[in-house]
Amino acid sequence: MSQKPTLVFVPGAGHNASVWDKVTSLMEAQQYKCVKATLPSTTGNPSSSFKDDIDAIRDIIVAETTQGHDVVVVVHSYGGAVGVSAVKDLTKPKEGNSSPGHVIGIASMASAFGPTGTSFTEGMDGKLPQSWKLDEESGFAVIVAEAQPRELFYHDLPEEEGNYWVGRIEPQSLKSFMDPEGGKYYYAGWMDVPVWYLGTAEDKALPFEVQKMLVGMAKDAGGDFTVREVQSSHSPMLSKPKEVADFLLEAVAAFVG
Repeated sequence: MSQKPTLVFVPGAGHNASVWDKVTSLMEAQQYKCVKATLPSTTGNPSSSFKDDIDAIRDIIVAETTQGHDVVVVVHSYGGAVGVSAVKDLTKPKEGNSSPGHVIGIASMASAFGPTGTSFTEGMDGKLPQSWKLDEESGFAVIVAEAQPRELFYHDLPEEEGNYWVGRIEPQSLKSFMDPEGGKYYYAGWMDVPVWYLGTAEDKALPFEVQKMLVGMAKDAGGDFTVREVQSSHSPMLSKPKEVADFLLEAVAAFVG
């Protein structure tokens, strides 16, 4: 029996690796190796860029592929742009090399897809959503209280748990969002491997109708997408971890073939 692929988990903006804990516990119980990343742009360094985030995920992937381990990259929200860019040249060639040690698929949730060379904010008229406040003096973007972050991200969690995660939201480096050079590093890795997408039907941060439009555009561009949906907020890994784990088990089975 072939070795199970390693699962590399990429969080969204303002969140660290612990946001995946519920899901990775379930996947580890199924004997999957799980590697959770924290993006440099969420660690308090305003100079951290989109490229730094990509490089951090790429280093994790390469550490697995160089050992002959196949990898599935699991991404959420802003982490989707990071994850798809990080797989460049690490996927299995269309012909020839059938040995293990490649990225074999992307499992994405509540995320977006663009063509190679697209900066993170280009799809938003060069601006971030109004829920983020840009503090150019400090070099960070922060969620504003008026945006009601518990309602925005975690409305389907119990109040106490939702408030806990609101308190865990980290400032995000402005450079990772707004750097005009960022587009140079975005790569449409979703064109190189199959993508399984989990739509979040009760999402108040990235509305479900917008998600469906973005996935439809990616399909029209030639992406190989399989779509599932979950009745959850923007944070299904917290509110619906079993459903996310079941989605991942189904996706990985399809990637492995």
